[in-house]
This record gives sequence, structure tokens and C-alpha cells, in this order.
Amino acid sequence: MRNPRVLTMVETALCVALAVVLARIVVFEAPQGGAVSLEMLPIMVLALRRGARAGIIGGMLLGVALLIFKPVTVHWAQVVLDYPLAFGVLGITALGSRAWRAAVAGGPTAAAVWTVIVPSCVLGGLARFVPHFVSGVIFFGQYAPKGQPVMLYSLLYNGGYMLPATLLCAAAAALLLPALERAVPAAGRA
Repeated sequence: MRNPRVLTMVETALCVALAVVLARIVVFEAPQGGAVSLEMLPIMVLALRRGARAGIIGGMLLGVALLIFKPVTVHWAQVVLDYPLAFGVLGITALGSRAWRAAVAGGPTAAAVWTVIVPSCVLGGLARFVPHFVSGVIFFGQYAPKGQPVMLYSLLYNGGYMLPATLLCAAAAALLLPALERAVPAAGRA
């Protein structure tokens, strides 16, 4: 008999590992950290398939892994904001997991993709943006051009990579998740 908790742990580990690999494939990298990549995609998919707990834990593990492999640090509080917290809140993507499970039960449709997956991923990306924005205001304001308000600088800097990365991941999740559910149903969620 398959243990749902074990399946969730294995899927979480695989998603974190895949996210670390995808973090190395960068479309654009900002000078003080942050990049346009698909690193959020596995955690967003995990949250939609397995729920908030798995998404938050997977996101926090990803944050710690990225801190090990791609650190940009200036202060211990910035480390917490930009790594485990920022990636942990990707678990908010799971707010659409109940609706996604209902859609999967009836056979995923294009309407479910556009009304559940895409908005859930955009919400997860927005949640990740917030700790980066706060970190930018507090710790990276020194890089703001002379005369530019620090909040505007942080908004433009972090939005400059988070918006395209979020849209890229939402589009990829919309393509990937229905096929993944058909191939490997997330039955027995923990």
C-alpha cells in the first residue's frame, strides 16, 4: 500500500532538487541578486498538487538550498527575508489547490487552467515579491540612484525580475500541470 506522506515527502524532495537545477538556467540575472528563471515552477506545482504545507516546506528548503549555492548576503535578517521566507511563501500558491483538485476530478479543462493555475501562480509570485521588496528597502537602498526614493527603487528592481519570472512560471505551470496530473495523479494527498 502506498503511503501518502511518503509520496509527498518524495515529491517535495524531487521538486526542491529540480528547482535548484532550474535556478541555474537563467534568462536574466540582476546585479544584486534575483533572476528570471523557472526556479519557482516546481514549488508552485508542488503546492497545487500537495497543498500549502508541502509548498511552504518545499519553498523553505529551496530557499536554504539557494542560500548555499547562490548566496547574496549583507545581513542575517536579509538572509531570512530573501531565502527561506521569500521562497516559503510560494506555498500560498496552494490557495488554488482545492479548486485544482476539483477540476482534476472532473478532468482538467482549459477554464480550470486559466481560472485556477495561472491566478494561483501569480498570487504565489506576488507573495514571494513582498519579502524581496522589504529586503530591498531595508538592505539594498544604498544602490538606489541619487534622488530616487528607496521604495521606488526596490519596487522597480525586484519587480524587474519577479514579474517576468512569475509570468513565465505561471505559463509553464498552465502547460505542465494538466499533463502531469494525467501522467502521475497526486492521489492520496497528505
